[in-house]
Amino acid sequence: MNRMTFPALDTALPSGVDAREHADQLRRVHDALLSGRPTPVPLRPVIEDSWERMRRFGIDPDGGPPPRMARLDELQRQRDASPLAEVLPLIRRSLVSVADEADHIMLVTDATGQVLWREGSRRMRAIGDRVGLVEGSYWNEGSTGTNAIGTALVVGRPVQVYSAEHYVRSLHALTCACAPVHDPRDGRLLGAIDVTGPVSTIHPSTLALVSAVAQLAQAHLQGLHHTHLERLRSVAAPLLAGLTRPALVVDDVGWTAAAVHMEPVRRVLLPKHCDGGTAWIPALGECALEPLPGGWLIRPRPEETPGASSVTLDLSRPGTSSVTVAGPSGEWVHNLTPRHTELLLLLAVHRAGRSGAQLSEDVFGSGDHVVTVRAELSRMRRNLGGVIESRPYRFTDEVTVRVHGLDTLRDLLPGSLAPGVRALRDRTRAEALFDHL
Repeated sequence: MNRMTFPALDTALPSGVDAREHADQLRRVHDALLSGRPTPVPLRPVIEDSWERMRRFGIDPDGGPPPRMARLDELQRQRDASPLAEVLPLIRRSLVSVADEADHIMLVTDATGQVLWREGSRRMRAIGDRVGLVEGSYWNEGSTGTNAIGTALVVGRPVQVYSAEHYVRSLHALTCACAPVHDPRDGRLLGAIDVTGPVSTIHPSTLALVSAVAQLAQAHLQGLHHTHLERLRSVAAPLLAGLTRPALVVDDVGWTAAAVHMEPVRRVLLPKHCDGGTAWIPALGECALEPLPGGWLIRPRPEETPGASSVTLDLSRPGTSSVTVAGPSGEWVHNLTPRHTELLLLLAVHRAGRSGAQLSEDVFGSGDHVVTVRAELSRMRRNLGGVIESRPYRFTDEVTVRVHGLDTLRDLLPGSLAPGVRALRDRTRAEALFDHL
């Protein structure tokens, strides 16, 4: 199961700096940048990158339409469907009393930035009403400019946005801290947790608190998944006891609950549309699939059909990337961690291959992490079923590789700090980079 970890926190208020003076300085930076004058100090890189996106989106810093709103029935459907509903009581216990006492509001959004739940200080809820920070509103960057919710969802890590770091001036009276929440099973972006309050109440620890609650929510979701696997294991035990050939039982996203007469694999990549019958599975070859309550019985067959014919890396969803493997029996979609996304992108660009040392430089900026690179690639090779070779690491010659979701290289994995990805962002035309893929 994926271990979801956050990098060191990039807080909006530098240590030892007076909050009021810092807010005044940020307003001078905001005015200077929007008028084309030199700035007294540079913006933080995460904010500078976001502002560049705002200029390309055509966001008006002096106003614009209110955030897009969902109808009440749509909002309720999103709440009912959200996996975060399972951890909402935990989030409330952790944050609502703190938000109330500190004159803040706590918000929980889905992966698109739609606010599903809002609670906290009555005064801050009134302020939120005035700026459109209400349940059902969309707070992605394209709707409301640079803000902690939208920017955290784009970069896939915790973000704090203070005062005039907001691109739209009407938000300069606010400070907000937000951390994304990912599905611990496959790294899929589920939504985000945010705490917003007046500029005067900024505190560097707010971001750490929100990040800790996001990690706690992910741990709780992971515990629920373990419980589901235990139930599936109990249901399948009598069936597996009567089998004499290799077989395994997996849940509906491919995590293994039990195996007999074979070395258990941690997870298998199930077909995109799994209806039972026969399917080619990357890690196992040709298999018979039978539905179980909450999962599948998989029985590998000795004869294997040819492997995958194409791989598509999809970067179109901020904060969540996926890879689609197409074979003779259908398609398999696998959500990727940020590190696996970086590695697959680099291999897609360098079709001739990269050594472990080169990938260590590309991802970490030094050659000291070869062991980590090898471990990550070994995990991916098991999941993707032989589409990646080693010595050097590369996609096999028989596989067609495509990269989707790039309008401009400036938006290439905006949350990535990998030197190899940053170098790719310097290229001016996506077509020139990927026309050979």
